[in-house]
Amino acid sequence: MYSLSQIANITGGQLHGIDTLPVKYLSVDSRKVFFHTETLFFAIITGQRDGHSFITELYGQGLRSFVVSKMPDTSTFPQAGFITVPNSLLALQQLVAYHRTQHNIPVIGITGSNGKTIVKEWLNQLLAADYNIVRSPKSYNSQIGVPLSVWQMNAAHTLAIFEAGISKLGEMEALQKIIRPTIGILTNIGAAHDAGFEDQQEKIHEKLKLFAQVETLVCCYDDPLVKEAVEKLPIGKFTWGKSDKCDIQITGVETQSSHTLIHISGRNPASLIVDSQYSFTIPFTDAASIQNCIHCIAVCSYLKLAAHLIQERLLLLHPIEMRLEWKKAINNCYLINDSYSNDLSSLNIALDYLKQQRQTEKETVILSDIFQSGIADSMLYFQVANLLAQRKVERVIGIGSSISKYKQAFINQKITTEVFNSTDDFIRHFNTLQFKDEAVLLKGARVFGFEKIARLLEQQYHQTVLEINLTALSNNLKKYRSLLRPSTKMMVMVKAFGYGSGGAEVGKVLQFNKVDYLAVAYADEGVALRQAGIHLPIMVMNAEPSTFDALDEYNLEPEIYSFDILDAFLRFCKVHGIASFPVHIKLDTGMHRLGFEIQETATLGRLLAQQNILTIKSVFTHLVASEAAEHIAFTQHQAHLFITACDALQMQLGYGFLRHLANTAAISLHPALQMDMVRLGIGLYGVDSANKTDTEVVTTLKSTVAQIKKVKAGDTVGYNRKGVVTKDSTIATVRIGYADGYRRELGNGNGSMYILGQLAPVIGNVCMDMTMLDITSFENIKPGDEVEVFGKNISIQQVAKQCHTIPYEIMTGISQRVKRVYYEE
Repeated sequence: MYSLSQIANITGGQLHGIDTLPVKYLSVDSRKVFFHTETLFFAIITGQRDGHSFITELYGQGLRSFVVSKMPDTSTFPQAGFITVPNSLLALQQLVAYHRTQHNIPVIGITGSNGKTIVKEWLNQLLAADYNIVRSPKSYNSQIGVPLSVWQMNAAHTLAIFEAGISKLGEMEALQKIIRPTIGILTNIGAAHDAGFEDQQEKIHEKLKLFAQVETLVCCYDDPLVKEAVEKLPIGKFTWGKSDKCDIQITGVETQSSHTLIHISGRNPASLIVDSQYSFTIPFTDAASIQNCIHCIAVCSYLKLAAHLIQERLLLLHPIEMRLEWKKAINNCYLINDSYSNDLSSLNIALDYLKQQRQTEKETVILSDIFQSGIADSMLYFQVANLLAQRKVERVIGIGSSISKYKQAFINQKITTEVFNSTDDFIRHFNTLQFKDEAVLLKGARVFGFEKIARLLEQQYHQTVLEINLTALSNNLKKYRSLLRPSTKMMVMVKAFGYGSGGAEVGKVLQFNKVDYLAVAYADEGVALRQAGIHLPIMVMNAEPSTFDALDEYNLEPEIYSFDILDAFLRFCKVHGIASFPVHIKLDTGMHRLGFEIQETATLGRLLAQQNILTIKSVFTHLVASEAAEHIAFTQHQAHLFITACDALQMQLGYGFLRHLANTAAISLHPALQMDMVRLGIGLYGVDSANKTDTEVVTTLKSTVAQIKKVKAGDTVGYNRKGVVTKDSTIATVRIGYADGYRRELGNGNGSMYILGQLAPVIGNVCMDMTMLDITSFENIKPGDEVEVFGKNISIQQVAKQCHTIPYEIMTGISQRVKRVYYEE
């Protein structure tokens, strides 16, 4: 632990106020502070968020230690200690760089374009028996993630593994000072983040700065650009590749149906594989996993792990699940399955996700023993119990002899606690545990086989699923926010069940990321959001008299678009004695759908000025063609009409209100029209009609092959004999049809699906529940294989074009019977 005065000296800051309790935890996110008396908060300023704005909230919660670049009025925070620095992010990095110097253990630093997290996690599995390892949680490899990772180092650790990711020039030097690796690993150099660099050479050069002071760099020499750059470094190298000049030569790779044989020849005295031939068997067949495994073999060999031990442990490797999934479970429960590893860092991340996606009042954590934490078990489970209590977890089910021994730590925190010695013991008692109307977090070390528990808890559906990547959704939000002025607010559209992605689930992410407003089409959508725990302001775009009671009860703000609705809502409020109800006024500047005509605004202004029942929160209009270059003049015309009308309304009302007219396309194409707020719609979900914002795919519709048939030339496939087979063909039947939202227009060769790296055309008519694909030219496809309907390989825009429609219709047309699976990477 460090005192504030020590931290001030380390960072070169000035301490104001009191030197508070010792600092054990660091935070840059006000949503993720749980141990307030032991946490130091860094108020970091980004393009859209100023951490200083959360100081009052955090102080009210009990936090007392802050690093700031703008000194607040200390009289408002009499019990707090503030360290003032020029830049809070640099101060965070300086503090952790100093913390790193206090630990003299081997540190493996990993960078590259792909495979960093996989290699890190596999090395942890391979070396856990020999070292007490501290490593980056998940993929914490950014300018903020790296210091938060390295801060975990303590005297009990004997090996550290940290990854570093960069997206532009000038970032790696800071990460090198924090990680200070003694051993380096350069993984695959691919196309990720190419936009931040002039060319591949520049990107390689920048990444290699992480290894400026390593004793040895482990890397593949098959890439000539990598080889050329690495050879110039004045450091030790431990190389692998096809060349006999490499320390480990790859003499052959044989891929079988379920495993791969890697034949190598070792030539370096630093390795135990010296002047000998050896073959390693790995339980993977894809090229990326093979390359990642060879990196791990090379590191283990360099660390003098015997070849037979490497082989034994390689066979125990498992695919790393890089995402947290939120699934519907039995008895109206939700399940988060994060059962591939269990340590304090990943438990913290999983608990944050549980808190963010809170759908139920009751929460249960099923937790296995935690191995090799470097902390005595008595203290370890005391800390775990504290973590669960801080997150207000109601029940914990412990599995394993250690957690069972320290059951009392959880009971002392008033958490309902049940323990079992093994997973099989838990399964025998499963029917007595009564899982109902709750969220269940499954968090267990791999050896406990929690996948058996997951199978018991998961609700069974047919095999068509819509996957929603909440990390991509958050990233898209950040990208659009980065285009806004700091003062511009953001309203996000979650109407139509969140464009088919799930209103409550998407709303949770938006609330977690502190957007300013949500918007829905109808009151019942707003009610559902409130019942799911969403407390953000919500605008209802189609408020009807029959729903006015719901607007009042659930604190929903109606759009007023006509004198009829205005008069009806005023009468409702008068009858119920309501005053100052927040509403939003819509003007029609050219869409001619809903809204007050511009010539009506003078009358509207007089009516609104004569009453005190309604408070105008915003006035807005809808741009007709903001994405169309040929209609720029009309867009400017709409903006002029809108501004003129708003000015007149404000003068009549005597107070200001938010003004907004920019939709998704206008955010990037018409930055001058941001005004007070913008409305982000389909762009959040990865579809930018302006094609100006590099958004990520959020939704992926998947299914599986049900059956494969051989069909003779001249036969037909499907209803009405529409699919005519002109040659002997192979047909795959896929578990999706028009009842799931796969449109009939996609039949008869108009549409296609992605399977095993290729596009397979639809043959015959699309059926209600099934669709047939022509896979005649494909090899090795079998029943149960996964099929992508749209996603990263077939864009939703492409599917919409094939249907002669727009992405909105495709997204919102996915049936509710299709299971939604939510995950974070």
